[in-house]
Formats: sequence, C-alpha cells, structure tokens
Amino acid sequence: MNNADIAIRRDNTIARGVGMMTQIYADRAENAEIWDVEGNRYIDFAAGIAVVNTGHRHPKVIAAVHEQLGRFTHTCHQVVPYENYIRLGERLNEAVPGDFDKKTVFVTTGAEAVENAIKVARAATGRQAVIAFGGGFHGRTFMGMALTGKVQPYKAGFGTMMPDVYHVPFPVDLHDVSTTDAMTAINGLFKSDLDPARVAAIIFEPVQGEGGFYPAPAELVQNIRALCDQHGIVMIADEVQTGFARTGSMFAMSRYDVAADLTTMAKGLAGGLPLAAVTGKAEIMDAANPGGLGGTYGGNPLGVAAAHAVLDVIEEEDLCARANELGSRLKQRLQAIRADVPEIADIRGPGFMIACEFNTADGSAPNADFANAVRAEALTRNLILLTCGTYGNVVRFLAPITVQDAIFAEALDILEASINAVKGAKA
Repeated sequence: MNNADIAIRRDNTIARGVGMMTQIYADRAENAEIWDVEGNRYIDFAAGIAVVNTGHRHPKVIAAVHEQLGRFTHTCHQVVPYENYIRLGERLNEAVPGDFDKKTVFVTTGAEAVENAIKVARAATGRQAVIAFGGGFHGRTFMGMALTGKVQPYKAGFGTMMPDVYHVPFPVDLHDVSTTDAMTAINGLFKSDLDPARVAAIIFEPVQGEGGFYPAPAELVQNIRALCDQHGIVMIADEVQTGFARTGSMFAMSRYDVAADLTTMAKGLAGGLPLAAVTGKAEIMDAANPGGLGGTYGGNPLGVAAAHAVLDVIEEEDLCARANELGSRLKQRLQAIRADVPEIADIRGPGFMIACEFNTADGSAPNADFANAVRAEALTRNLILLTCGTYGNVVRFLAPITVQDAIFAEALDILEASINAVKGAKA
C-alpha cells in the first residue's frame, strides 16, 4: 500500500464533507510519533486534536483497555450498569472545579456533551435561549453548529440553524476586541433582542480552540459568572479541548476564581477512545427526567477503563507540570524565531495549548497564506501541525504532553527550519 493509492480510494469512497489536513495514512503510532503505510515516520504535534494528551498507546491505557476487553465490551449502562462508570463519575465530580455537589453523565462525543449540557440547562431553567461567542467551536451537530461562531466550513450549506442562539464578540486584544466590548454586546442583546429571563445558558471555551487559541480574560469569566448569578442563567464551560492537563491544570477553569455550573469534556478524557461527559451542579444535572439523558454507547466500558488510566497517568506523571514546562520551552523558541520573522504577530496560550498567529510583515492584516505554508513545509519535514483561527492564520501546537525531550527538541528544530524556509521563500 502507499498513500497515493489509498487517497484515490478515499476520494471514491468517503463523503467530500469529511475534511483532511494531510494525505498520510497511519499504520502505527507510539507516544508522539506516527508511521504511515509507507514506513515514513512523523512527529505528531496534533495529538488527534488534543485527544492523546497521554500519548499514542500509553502502556497503562492499553493495559486498562485490554483488561476490560477480557470482561465485556458493551451492555449499555442504561440496561445493565457497571461500577467503573460510577467510579469515573465520582472522580470527575471531584476533579471538575467548583465547591458544590456535582453529578455526571457520560456520552460519546464532545458535540454530544454540548448538546446535553444545553438540554440540562433548558430543563433546569425552563428557558430556551443560549448565548455563545464569535469564534467559538462547539461541534457539528445542529445545536453544536448553531452555537459555533464560525460559518465556514461548519455552517455553510446546512440551512437554518437552531433557533434562540445568540452570538457576541469574544475578547481578543490582537483584534481590538475587549471584555468591555463583549459585555456591552450582551447587555445590548438584553436591551434590543433578548429578555434575560428567557436565557437558559451562556456557553464559552476557557481557551477558544478552533477559534484561534485565545484564552478567555479573567475579567470576562468573572463578568459572565456575575451576569448568570444576576439573571438565573446556567454558566457552561466547554472544556472539550482544554481539559485533562492540556492547559497546565486538569481543567482550564482552575485558572479562574469562579466556577461554571456545567462543564463539558471529551477529547483527552479517554486517551484515544470515544468518551465524553457533562459534569455539573447536582441540582442542575438532576433537572432532566430519567431517560432524558444518555445514549446507547454513552460511557462505553472500554472508554471508561481508558479514562481511569488517563487520570492515573496525569497524576502519576505530573502531566500538568509537564505541560507548563513544555509550553514555556515552546514559547521561548518561538520568541527567538520572532526576532527575525515579523510575520509572527502573537505567541500565546496556557500550559501546552500554544498558538502562533501570523500577520503580514507590516502587521496590517491576518496572513493565512504564511500559516498554511508553515504547516505544509513542516509536513514535508515530517512534523504534523494544525492551523486554526477565524482568519485561518494561526498555527496551534497540540503535541502529546508525554512527548520525549529528544523528540520535542527535534520538532522545535523542524519548526524553526520550516518558518525560516517560508520566510525565505516569500522574501
């Protein structure tokens, strides 16, 4: 087999709407490395979009899944329940920020977690409307699309979105949008279009993922909390991409002095197996009637077993501290490169959720061409990178937090060479 032949088969078989960042087809992977079907080795700075924070095939995760395979793979928890589902709920109830009693429900994907958080908020409040932020990403299901603050490629061509969803600007200093602007927009909604007594929830990402890795300012999070308390609105933190040590703490909301009512999570939870969850205030989570939450595969036993192992690995290997160390080293290297590359407009992010944003050399406009050229050049040098951002001008770095020092250093050398090569080609 080779990549080109498989690509032809893929084009003839798989729906065009399934986008692809590369044309390399994986054969095997280990920690921060992937080998394709032709035997080429790549350093993975995508981690399945922040899914394998504990690395590809971490031995403890593999052992946990193998042990569970020897017992059973599926019963549907709603039919024949199992103890490790409950125990994982207990661990998440303890880990999610917030000094209050919590309960959890398990589902399969991040989009499902978001959908269920909205369902819970509506059931708890008896209200319908939801406020989200421009640039936010909350999934590809219909409510997820409606909440997502980006049209291309997520909403284009899919018709009318779910009603009663309102967007306001997300604060980004680089784009001259402040927390005051965001709060003014919310208060403007309340004056012109939306009675706050109809609002069920405000949802936000503590660090916007697809939107460009913009951290939510502390002032914004505090203001959202105050607004929710004032009007009886449910505050939802979407931690699908930020969770499980990625930002240097188990959850990004730990960096703030207020807690969300509901927290959605997925991606890094189960080390590569599909598992997602909503954890939140017990009285809010209990608002839905029995049978109103869940799903056939929600809380699959293999995913639950993997998640227990992931939580153990994060603690035993101190991956929160490791994320902060790796992120600091990456930022330092990018800052050194920036001295000779004026196209680098910003370097940001907590922990090991780092982004590099590119503008034109004079700083006058976003430069998606430069960002994409860096991604493409790095791939020719066997480093997998991802881009993101409303303008497509951001390179995001999501390597496994378990990446070995030698491989990390190798990747940084490739990154610098790639940026310099693009800079030279455009000079």
